Amino acid sequence: TGGESMNYIEIIEKIMNEQNGVILSSDLNSYDIPRAYLSMMVQEGQIERAGRGIYLLPDTLEDEMYIMQKKYPNLIYSHETALFLHGLSDRTPFENSATVPSGYKVVNNISEKFKIYYIKKDLHLMGVTEGKTTFGNSVQLYNVERTVCDVLRSRNRMDIQIVTDALKRAVKKNSLDYILLSEYARRLDVENILHTYMEVLL
Repeated sequence: TGGESMNYIEIIEKIMNEQNGVILSSDLNSYDIPRAYLSMMVQEGQIERAGRGIYLLPDTLEDEMYIMQKKYPNLIYSHETALFLHGLSDRTPFENSATVPSGYKVVNNISEKFKIYYIKKDLHLMGVTEGKTTFGNSVQLYNVERTVCDVLRSRNRMDIQIVTDALKRAVKKNSLDYILLSEYARRLDVENILHTYMEVLL
């Protein structure tokens, strides 16, 4: 019936407005809305298809960080990307860095766009916090303390200049929680290297 389809389209628009102009076809599952409505709205020019199962309102700037994490919630932004979002690096990452639990199957869609780091499952959610992308959307990333330990742990895979720069800035921040920092360093096995750096910086 015409009335029902109107209603579905209104619901889709409402979801998109709540999600900064983005909807995934999987978002319709909880509303029992047939996915055909998305294709219909694309044909009518009401929304645009941005990728497989991803649709945007026409004026939405494509916030890849937000969309990718919405699609793959196991991606936690980390390392270079977390440093950038925390203001500990001025270098806009050429590709975003994210950490996934070991054993997680990284699809090509992710490996082509991201620098992926792996961590044991029980450490994957340690130190997760919320931050804003440059478009102002909320994403999950690691807090400063966890990020400092992560970059020390992965220093061989990173530009050493970014690492030392980030540590200097973290120390200057004054909001660094040293108890948390040493707890994370212990769990991520970077205590010695952290002490070495801290002695130089403090």
